[in-house]
Amino acid sequence: MKKSLWIIASVALVIVLGTYLIANTAGQKKTEQADAPDIRKLVEDISTGRETPQSASISATTLTVTDSGNQETSYDLPEDEFFLSIAPYVEQTHPCEIHSLTGCQGEMANEPFRVTIHDSKGNTLMKDEVLKSGANGFMDLWVPRDRTYSVRIVHGGKVAETQLSTYKTDQTCITTMQLI
Repeated sequence: MKKSLWIIASVALVIVLGTYLIANTAGQKKTEQADAPDIRKLVEDISTGRETPQSASISATTLTVTDSGNQETSYDLPEDEFFLSIAPYVEQTHPCEIHSLTGCQGEMANEPFRVTIHDSKGNTLMKDEVLKSGANGFMDLWVPRDRTYSVRIVHGGKVAETQLSTYKTDQTCITTMQLI
């Protein structure tokens, strides 16, 4: 009888402790998620100059921000979205792979472009949509990850077309689209 009570008490204790630990872990995860910044908004704020870190770059998987005190913070990008920053040009460009939100400068700042994007399955992401480049000459886009896209940009009767993909090893800074 004592042995049965001891087993029942032990099982009850394990259940209570397990429930407590699960509840606390869930609470901690919610707090951590609540404290995490909205990555899309943070990228936009840095790109537009509303936030002014010392430097910020964005790879296929990570946003890295360095503040004025040289404190570096890295943020994981959304698992289902990929960041592309495209700077169409006519005469001048620079080679780039990982976009610097605080350093890259494109040739055509504050210009409207007509953008069409189709994925390799024939789905249309954008059709002749007017996008304006920022003061840095780049158009920032969030597109679905792990796909290949056909991108067409038109400006002043000139056209640039290319294929881009959004996998973990792909570039986020697109400076190769010359308008011809």
